[in-house]
Formats: sequence, structure tokens, C-alpha cells
Amino acid sequence: MGNHTFQLKSYLAYKLKAKNLHHLHSPFAFSLTKDVIYNKLRLPAYQQINTLRKQLQSNLSVIEVHDFGAGAGNQKYTEKLKSVSSIFENNSIRKKYGELLYRLVDYFKPGYILELGTSLGISTAYQALAAPNAIFITAEGCSGIAEKANENFQLLKLNNVKIEIGNFDTLLEPILEKLPKIDFAFIDGNHRKDPTIRYFQHCLKKSHNDTVLVFDDIHWSPDMNEAWNFISQHESVTLSLDLFQFGIVFFKKELSKETFVIEY
Repeated sequence: MGNHTFQLKSYLAYKLKAKNLHHLHSPFAFSLTKDVIYNKLRLPAYQQINTLRKQLQSNLSVIEVHDFGAGAGNQKYTEKLKSVSSIFENNSIRKKYGELLYRLVDYFKPGYILELGTSLGISTAYQALAAPNAIFITAEGCSGIAEKANENFQLLKLNNVKIEIGNFDTLLEPILEKLPKIDFAFIDGNHRKDPTIRYFQHCLKKSHNDTVLVFDDIHWSPDMNEAWNFISQHESVTLSLDLFQFGIVFFKKELSKETFVIEY
């Protein structure tokens, strides 16, 4: 089954299962959904990023790209020339989910943030603008894309973001050694089951009761669907929220073990 067919079937299954606010019996999940996930306020930070999005969308300059993720097929990595606009269109987070990232970070106020999968830095920007005083490490596999991301950080005056470049499999442990803990992490890296589970297991070493982990593209493929099932059912996870594109997990021991599929 091709990814597009799988994604369509997954989305239809999600729509059948998804519940709105009034079906959430957990007070924590109810408040989070009402105040953060369903929050419609237009915030000034969104406009800053929208301006950058428009610039990237029309930028036809070319970057040499190498890919270590699922897009690389069976090779160690692939290399090709791509325009900034095409990278933006194919890899940057959609506004709806970027703005949700902003609200999540603003709500939980993490001091230490980790991101796997910088791309052009759009998802990074949403998080960093919400937590300008946090220590923020983001990782990107391609040096050319990372260089452009750094330019974008400078445009937005994001002085708290440090970008690491390389294969996540070798980068992650040294990055975690630099962080005393993880308060918030956004995992948008290698879209395969085993690496995603490995990243989760590494992050567990620096997680605590109030850590929030957000996984992107959890229903992108059968592989990612299996990874999400493993993560959401893990014994350390108490609450998991499935928003179709995002999967969010919490470790709060005061919560009962529950999984909610939320209409978003």
C-alpha cells in the first residue's frame, strides 16, 4: 500500500474516532484542549512567521541537499539541488500545527527544548518565539539547509537557538549530554519506526514528570503508525493525544493511563 493510500485510510479512521472537547473526561486533557489546542486567538508572533513564510515561498535560490531520513530510500543518504521554495513547500510545518506548537510551548513554559528536524527553521521559530529565554537545541541533517535556517533565526532575532548538524543517530546522545533535562521536545526527524522509537527512548533518559514530547507525522506510514502505537502505549506514558498529524505524550504520574483521539 502506498503512503498516500495509507494516509487517506488513516485519516478516515481518525475522523471516525476523533472526539471533541465534550468527550474528554480527563480534567487535564479538557483544559489543554480548550485553552491551547482549540485556542483561535491571532497572536503577533504568528504574523512575524507568516512574513518569513511568504519570503521562503518565493525564494528560488538553490541549496545542495542531502537526506538521511525516510526520503533517502536504501542509501545512506541522497544528494540533490533543491530550491528554497520547494524545501519550504515539502518540509515546513503547516501554519495550523506551527501555531499549535507556539501555544503548547507558551502554555507549558519549558526551560529546555529539543527539536529533531530543523529544516528551514519554521517549526523552530514558533517554539523559540514562545520561549525566548529557554535553552533550545535543534538538529538538522543537512548543512546547507541548516545554514539557511540560521539566517532565518537571525531575521527573527532568535538568539537562544543552537543548531547541531549531522545524522540524528550520532548527534542525539551528545546533545542530550548537554541538557540537564528535557522539558519539551518536538520530534520531526527520520520518518521510520525504529529510529523514531530510538529517539523516544533516548529522550526518556532526560524526561521527567512534566516533560511534553510532540511527534510529527504519526500516521505518515504504517511504520510511523507502529512507532506511535509503541510510544503511546509505553509504560512511562500516562496520557497521549492523537491529533492525526501530531502525537503528544505526557508522563504525569498523577494522571490515569489514557489515550484520546482529538478532533483538530
